[in-house]
Amino acid sequence: MKKKILFILSLATLAFVSCDKNDDNDGYAEYLVAKPLVISKADFANSVDIIAPRPIDESGKVYTYKDYIFVNDKYKGIHVINNSNPEQPVKIGFIRIPGNVDISVKDDFLYADSLMDLIVLDISNITDIKQVKRLENVLHNNVFWPFEADIIEYENHDYETEILVGWETVTERRLVEEAEKLRNGGGIFFEDALANAADGGTTGQGGSLARFKIVDDYLYAVDSHNINIFNISDLDNPQDLEDVYAGFDIETIFNRGNHLFLGSMRGMYIYDISSPDKPTFVSEFQHGTACDPVVVDGDYAYVTLRGGNGCGALESGLFIVDISDIENPELTKTYPMDEPYGLGIKDEKLFICDGKSGLKVYDKTDIENLKSLNHFKDIITFDVIPLESHLIMVGDEILYQYEYLDDKIKLISQIGLN
Repeated sequence: MKKKILFILSLATLAFVSCDKNDDNDGYAEYLVAKPLVISKADFANSVDIIAPRPIDESGKVYTYKDYIFVNDKYKGIHVINNSNPEQPVKIGFIRIPGNVDISVKDDFLYADSLMDLIVLDISNITDIKQVKRLENVLHNNVFWPFEADIIEYENHDYETEILVGWETVTERRLVEEAEKLRNGGGIFFEDALANAADGGTTGQGGSLARFKIVDDYLYAVDSHNINIFNISDLDNPQDLEDVYAGFDIETIFNRGNHLFLGSMRGMYIYDISSPDKPTFVSEFQHGTACDPVVVDGDYAYVTLRGGNGCGALESGLFIVDISDIENPELTKTYPMDEPYGLGIKDEKLFICDGKSGLKVYDKTDIENLKSLNHFKDIITFDVIPLESHLIMVGDEILYQYEYLDDKIKLISQIGLN
């Protein structure tokens, strides 16, 4: 049974840390400002649409399925790219889905979040995508706070007629005295705002930042507190099962065998899915507050922690955790990073999207002494997927693809999404 949540938040409790504001003598500075995106309830109910390619506003997560790449346009929908020739990818369409952040695909059925609803699309004919199902109010806590913003501008909206579907972040010059009052002052009261807002088969592959994961006949979708579970054995008619409470600030999900690895701002949680409809807690690895995706290979979990702003006060870095005893994960080694986001593994290569510090590639043969193979410095990086044939990465509204070499990687194409 889905539960309504009441949110009472204070900007002071979010512990925002300002970005580099370039203070000057006129009393103004630059701030990252988050503004709400709203849509009328009438439009939201009939909002899914397939249109021609359009410029991207803010690139989010990336997902691959067969010869196609799907790039999330944060809170707005999905860009569809034909990647049958990785050297010349072609944008072919845009799926408009308000409030969308994540997708997952199995046997030509695409599952996407639209705020609190789960959308099912038939993509067997990529030129004639059809919506086949909409499960209403099966997801919650699905509008994540823009933790990295310095200021959240929240205006009163009529929740009888409008829905909050996400946030747009922009850099603005503000009078320092007034901005600091907004940063440190009053509470924000959301009276049911977010609650009312909202391997059998061929599956696709997402990056480490994914919150959706298909395992056999089940779709697992994490929100900030729960694992939402859907039986998708009937692909076009998923069944909403009982949620499993998993903790606080859950951000990502990764699967290996009979275990789910959940990345949160507080730690890594491990769940057993031997009974797939009832995940059970196994263990956790705790760390200081930080944004935290995770991938697993062999006896180790690789966790990138991003501190600063709303992600927490912890310094950023790569944490390598020994999970050979799955019930007692232990930290083995840490490496400093600047602002890491997604990461991935292909054989002995470890790929880390280190934000404005670029894409970093390591040989992880010796985890006690990672060897740098490549560092692409002059790009902004966000999410990465290591495929069998090549590497896919998205960042700063650009899609990059690299081919694997014996001891390095080489860029084979890039396409601007805007």
